[in-house]
Amino acid sequence: MTSGHVTIERLGHLGDGIAPGPVYAPRTLPGEVVSGPREGDRIPAPKIVTPSAARVAPPCPHYNGCGACAVMHASDEFVAEWKISVVRQALAGQGLEAPVEGIATSPPESRRRAILSGRRTKKGALVGFHARASDTITEIPSCRVVVPEIRDALAALRALVVAGGSRKGEMSLAVTQGLAGLDVAVTGGKALDAALSQELAGIAGAADFARLSWNDELVAQARPPAQQVDGIAVVPPPGAFLQATRAGETALLAAIRESVGPARSIVDLFAGCGTFALPLSRQARVHAVEGLAALSAATRDAWRGEGGLHALSVETRDLFSRPLLPVDLAAFDAAVIDPPRAGAEAQMRALAESDIATIAAVSCNPVTFARDARIAVAAGFSIRAITIVDQFRWSPHIELAAHLAR
Repeated sequence: MTSGHVTIERLGHLGDGIAPGPVYAPRTLPGEVVSGPREGDRIPAPKIVTPSAARVAPPCPHYNGCGACAVMHASDEFVAEWKISVVRQALAGQGLEAPVEGIATSPPESRRRAILSGRRTKKGALVGFHARASDTITEIPSCRVVVPEIRDALAALRALVVAGGSRKGEMSLAVTQGLAGLDVAVTGGKALDAALSQELAGIAGAADFARLSWNDELVAQARPPAQQVDGIAVVPPPGAFLQATRAGETALLAAIRESVGPARSIVDLFAGCGTFALPLSRQARVHAVEGLAALSAATRDAWRGEGGLHALSVETRDLFSRPLLPVDLAAFDAAVIDPPRAGAEAQMRALAESDIATIAAVSCNPVTFARDARIAVAAGFSIRAITIVDQFRWSPHIELAAHLAR
């Protein structure tokens, strides 16, 4: 273990400062001189000797112990420029350039969906986010990220962990705020029996949860836990993926609409529960392709319940093992694609070989986006515009929407 002064040169993709060596120091900023004992190539608890002008006082009292946020010590302006630079660097790594048309940052206390960790203790339970690089759970009663409704439910969530948790294991609580209240999906708890089901249902009722599911089994539902997508009501299955904030969803949808323009037939790949397919069906015929049948069913049911929309069809299909081929894509003017972090290399190759002229690409990983975009560019597409969407404020997570056109 050694110590000494180092100067931070840049931030890594996880938000840690990097000094020559390289030496990694969390929660530092470029230009800062820091010191502290080293453990291998890290300074786990750096002391700031010379602070950056971009350093600010973290607005959350849990920041020192919580690992959910990584750059709360930096100004909003710095974080925005850093995230833009991460996207540009990922593109440059594939020999690409593209105009970045700004960044849409969600406001504080706007994350409507959070996956919390829970663990029973001798005196009760802990529910919150993990500490940085640790399995320790930090409670978050004053969290500046999640919507107030989730913060206000922490006591009820702890009661669920006390009732159905084991001190030997950790539980996951996916909590989503919607029109009807909170939708809670718990995994990792004890097996359900009649007594536990009754106790859990009582906790859900007292907390006025819209729905509670436990290890993929429905325990209680007071009201359908609907979400609104561009004014269209959709009821996702328990624990389903949703865009993290309404502001982020709105920004992504606006960018996608700008990309597809007047297209009259659109294929939506990795469609989820219709976040983009449903709004786009206001203007065009849409085919929504998703790997999970429950998500496809939610999209179909929402479309049927709305009325007055253009035709919308759904298909449940694993696009990693069975991408839509050029012959399948021939009926569409434009494609929307929103894959997981791994990207969708095989599906992008099929899109590049098809006659589709416009691709609206959404990504939560600039590196795999750049890899996949290079495939399209090599086939004659250009990246007309990129909008960065920062739904995970103060974290290193980055999302983007890109317009690719031949």
